This record gives sequence, structure tokens and C-alpha cells, in this order.
Amino acid sequence: MGILKGLKILDFSALLPGPMATMIFADLGAEVIHVESSKRVDLTRIMPPYDDDHEAYIHQHLNRSKKSLTLNLKSPEAVEIVKSLVHEYDVIIEGFRPGVMQRLGIGYEALKEVNPKVIYCAITGYGQTGPYSNRPGHDNNYLSLAGVLDYSRHKDKKPVSMGVQLADIAGGSMHAAIGVLAAALHREKTGEGQYIDISMTDAVFSLNAMYGSAYIGGDRVPQPEQEILNGGSYYDFYKTKDGRFFSVGSLEPQFRKLLCEALDIPELIDNTFNDSYYTQIRFKEAVHDAFLSKTYKEWLEVFNEDFEGCVEPVLTFPEACEHPQLKARGMIIDIPKNDGTMQKQIASAFKFDGVKPEYKHVGAKLGEHNEEVLSSLGYSAEQIADLKDKGVLE
Repeated sequence: MGILKGLKILDFSALLPGPMATMIFADLGAEVIHVESSKRVDLTRIMPPYDDDHEAYIHQHLNRSKKSLTLNLKSPEAVEIVKSLVHEYDVIIEGFRPGVMQRLGIGYEALKEVNPKVIYCAITGYGQTGPYSNRPGHDNNYLSLAGVLDYSRHKDKKPVSMGVQLADIAGGSMHAAIGVLAAALHREKTGEGQYIDISMTDAVFSLNAMYGSAYIGGDRVPQPEQEILNGGSYYDFYKTKDGRFFSVGSLEPQFRKLLCEALDIPELIDNTFNDSYYTQIRFKEAVHDAFLSKTYKEWLEVFNEDFEGCVEPVLTFPEACEHPQLKARGMIIDIPKNDGTMQKQIASAFKFDGVKPEYKHVGAKLGEHNEEVLSSLGYSAEQIADLKDKGVLE
């Protein structure tokens, strides 16, 4: 039994932030219906590569264990279906621009009239208020405006587009999940529903916890490659003789000592962060030169599983999949497909005592559960067929 069994969610979102949040809920036992449209297809459904059924792996991952219901939300009949579902599926997650759900007749106030306990979470780029509330954007835009990217780069170099979408996931998905769970606990105590306004820009702005607070409190402007954790110290990445990289995080004195011994630069063990800038640069250059003296494989033998000085290789993703730590933690699992075969996916990162995540099936085909969902609401086969004919079920 999933730890969130009993939580029922209607997911009106697409792409990454909302679907990843509802995937987390589904993995933990919540029931999720993904409300979609065949005329406004989620881009993750058409992002290659595809399986043998021409279903996108990205979509099958982000939408696993969810049911797919296709509705033309501009039709009154679809609105009534949503309102019927809200009696049970009383958590709403949506990712439209502000005002869209209200215009469709299924915004927070309308659904609150149907079920006063509804929890409604809207994920947008800039939030429901402010001059940018209706402005379109993507992950790199939100990171840019939040002041993250300027000091997260090398000096005189442009910011790097990251493979992991920080604003979408750390900003949107995770903050939405936390907000919904906080609202659910509040509802458990008071019986009250809640409206949650998640701005991905707000959320990633709040991630400036270290250097942002130093600026706001102490007027110190964070600079590229000037801070302890952004390359301004030897906490950085270093190239090997054959062009691979290692990460060095040996900040504390005991770890720095192990690093210096491993790199054969014992004369620099006593360097500290209070030393002059020149001394810091000299130490970093010594680390840089040392790594260039050996190949990646040779350094793997030095920084082996017994080394405790906070140095790790920069792995390719295929290498990460085979790493013994991630394998021991069960971070790749088999998910059932409709044809009885299994598909490998990234597992949930949550580990609970005695309660395991639930993986029912890979992401559903578009509208796969239309009949099942409507039948549960009391619609007859004839009524469902009529809704299809009218274009209510897209």
C-alpha cells in the first residue's frame, strides 16, 4: 500500500514541472488522472526516442501509473465531467497561464463551489501576479531572471545550458509537491482547501540561499569563479591526462589533507580559505597540474572506494546507471507495459521504512482510460459513445 494512498489528483499539466510532481505522487500511491487533449498534445509524447509502439520514453516515464482522460475542456459536458471528478479527485495541479482555467469554468473558485476542500496548485513561470504573470518562458529564462546563472559560470564565458532543468524540477515540481502536501496536512487539521500559487522564478530565486543571502545581508555581489563553491576555490572540476574529469569537494581540513596526499602535493596541506587570493590560486593550479599527470583510469585507482576525501569521477549517464551505489539503491526498476513486457525506468528516490513505491504501468496512451473513468462516474456505454461523437472525448 502506497504511503499516499487515498490522495486523488487531477493533473491538467504538460511537459515537465507538473507531470514530474504528479509522478512523485503516483509513485507514492496517489491516484492520478492526467487530463489531456488530442488537439494540444503534450510535447513529451512526441519527443524521441520511441519504443516499438511509437510511444516516447520520456512521456512513459513522467506519466507512469497515471490514467489518461482526453477532454475538450471548451465543451460544457467536459466541464461537468471535471466537476463530477472533483468530488473525489480533490487535488488539482495545472500549468496553464493565469486565467485560462477560470475562462474554461474550472478555476479554483468554480471547483471550490463543488468541493470546498479542494486543493488547487497552479504552476507558472512567473506566478499569478506581477507584470510578468502572463509572460511565456522556459527553464533558462527563469534561471536567468532569478540571478542564478550569472555567477554559475566561468569568468568571461557564457552560462551553460544544464541537462537537468533546475527551474522546472527544483522550482516547479518539488515546490508544487511540497505545497500540495502542506495543504493536505492543513486540510486534515482544519477541513479547509487551499489555493497554491507556484512561480518557478520565485522558487529558483529562493534557491540563492548562500550567495543571495550574503548579498542581501552583507552587500556582497556573487561573482563567477570567485566564490568558494562556484570555482573560486579548488572546489571544482579537473581534467585528466586523457580528457575526462573529476570533481573535487575536499573543503574540510581532513579531506584537503587526504587530497594533497593522493595528489602528491603534501607541501600544500596547510592551505586554508583565509590565505591570500594568490595562495588559493596557487593551490588550485597545483591540483589542476596534478590531475593532468594521470589518465582517468589511473586516477580511479587512486580515488577508489576506500578513499574518503570527497573526490569523485564525472560519470557519463550510462556509467552512472552501472555505478554500484546507484545499483545497490535500486535506482533503475522495471515498469509493466500493456503487452506484458517490462520497461526500465529511473526509480523513485524516496525510501520509507516498510512502504515501497508503486509502479503500476508506463505512461498511458492518449485517452486510454476514457471509458474506465467515465464508467466510474456512472456514464453508460451509450452516453460515452455520444460524448465521443460530440467531440467531448478528444
